[in-house]
Amino acid sequence: MAWTREQMAARAAKELRDGFYVNLGIGIPTLVANFIPADVSVSLQSENGMLGMGPFPLEGMEDADLINAGKQTITELPTTSYFSSAESFAMIRGGHIDLSILGAMEVAENGDLANWMIPGKMAKGMGGAMDLVSGVKKVIVLMEHTARGEPKLRHTCSLPLTGQRVVDMVITDLGVFTLARTGQPKMTLTELADGVGVRDVEEATEAHFDIELH
Repeated sequence: MAWTREQMAARAAKELRDGFYVNLGIGIPTLVANFIPADVSVSLQSENGMLGMGPFPLEGMEDADLINAGKQTITELPTTSYFSSAESFAMIRGGHIDLSILGAMEVAENGDLANWMIPGKMAKGMGGAMDLVSGVKKVIVLMEHTARGEPKLRHTCSLPLTGQRVVDMVITDLGVFTLARTGQPKMTLTELADGVGVRDVEEATEAHFDIELH
């Protein structure tokens, strides 16, 4: 039994710490906003110029002027502030964001990340991913373990890189991996989804990984 998208997001939310400034990528990472622990206060930052995003609005309560970087409607909080995209990226590039949770197409066992384009397919642009992975203090990738039966955790990325050795943790529907950013490259399986065995992970993974289950 692999984790659902919601369970993956809930697991990622456990990595949030009180006082963190956090950037959530499009896709599954946006769901993390719905699982922030009640005793943890974090500020969600969006590249399009918003700090302090609230949860997704209830149906019928949407405001078309309030959107995140993925063009999804969101809500504001009493502490929300707005600013230009230039100021937003200055925050990111200046190292003021504690954690970024991103989706990915591929992650290599050394922490390389590919998440911005597939050759031959139209890409609207690289977005903010390259700035995020180089400017934030910690990067967590939240993604499904395979795509069309092919592994997304690989020896080396086959797609254009977003960043080299930038990933600290990967959370998939099968489990949790940590990666060493410095020193000898190392990917380690530290947690399994409920009902998932090590053999299941090995069969769905190309990358080499150590096993240190907690």
